[in-house]
Amino acid sequence: MTPRFAYRDLLSLAEAVLVQAGLPSEPAASVAFGLVEADLLGHTTHGLALLVDYVEELDNGTMEREGRPAVIADQAAVATWDARRLPGIWTTRLAVEEAVRRAGIYGLGAIALRRSHHIACLAAFLEAPARAGMLTLVYSSDPSDAHVAPFGGLTPVMTPNPIAAGIPAEPDPILIDVSTSITTAAMCGRVRSAGGRLPGAWLKDSDGNATDDPAAFKEGGSILPIGGLDHGHKGYGLSLMVEAMTQGLSGYGRADAPRDWGASVLVLALSPAAFGGLDGFTRQTEWLAGACRASRVPEGAPRVRLPGEAGLARKRRALDEGVALHDGIADALAGLAARFNLPALVPFAA
Repeated sequence: MTPRFAYRDLLSLAEAVLVQAGLPSEPAASVAFGLVEADLLGHTTHGLALLVDYVEELDNGTMEREGRPAVIADQAAVATWDARRLPGIWTTRLAVEEAVRRAGIYGLGAIALRRSHHIACLAAFLEAPARAGMLTLVYSSDPSDAHVAPFGGLTPVMTPNPIAAGIPAEPDPILIDVSTSITTAAMCGRVRSAGGRLPGAWLKDSDGNATDDPAAFKEGGSILPIGGLDHGHKGYGLSLMVEAMTQGLSGYGRADAPRDWGASVLVLALSPAAFGGLDGFTRQTEWLAGACRASRVPEGAPRVRLPGEAGLARKRRALDEGVALHDGIADALAGLAARFNLPALVPFAA
């Protein structure tokens, strides 16, 4: 039986590890929350699995400890911040809060972040503002790396470049968090380490052949954009859009040849109350959600779900019954606890 761990225990351990690694309490708490939230929602490659890597980045100085983002430009509803290699989960959460604040004034607010550290799971930023009636979108790219080739090409140029949106609806918000590529580098790495194969031919090898072998990713291959070999121009176009909205708007990206793991980010918040009204907005989203759920399915198939529905159900169960961590993560957390002389995790007892 897979052991489960109490949410509060995971949160406390992650925060304590980050504080012991040198982060001040505010960013440590924010990063810990974001990582645990990812695991609650089921995004296990972008949750506590990253904590060891984040501590290593703090150890070697490629994640900054002290200070706050610097303002590069600021004009009414929009601003650009230099995140200064500070913890990306924290600086992105600050950007979400500020974009939402400005949207409350101007109807929309946007914060672009340059030189951010890694921001982990985008969906983890979106539930709270969506429940507060704010439509919030987060876009991210990493100009220091390249995993995805342009449609028709072999040379990787872009990263998976996710798009996320928190959409107000009842009883739960719609939470979208999708990459513009078929899969992610983290998933390829996990499957490769386990000696497995991907569920489909989601990669191209160095000759341009579709393959399910995750080793191709490290042998001159690339991750296919959404649409694959047939319709990958769609994912390619979306990926270009994300790079323009993150690196282009922040004024810092691939043209600057950065080498450190991180992100360029755009947070965009829109207040439905300033457009057709929040009631009108939720009337439309609730009708659409109901129609999707009621869509006829093949005999014996489960009903249609909305994006985020399974994740929020998983989160509710985890809060009640404990969080089941992916293989190897509990051992990694135990190693960090031992390193910093912190109490070891014990399985959850209901």
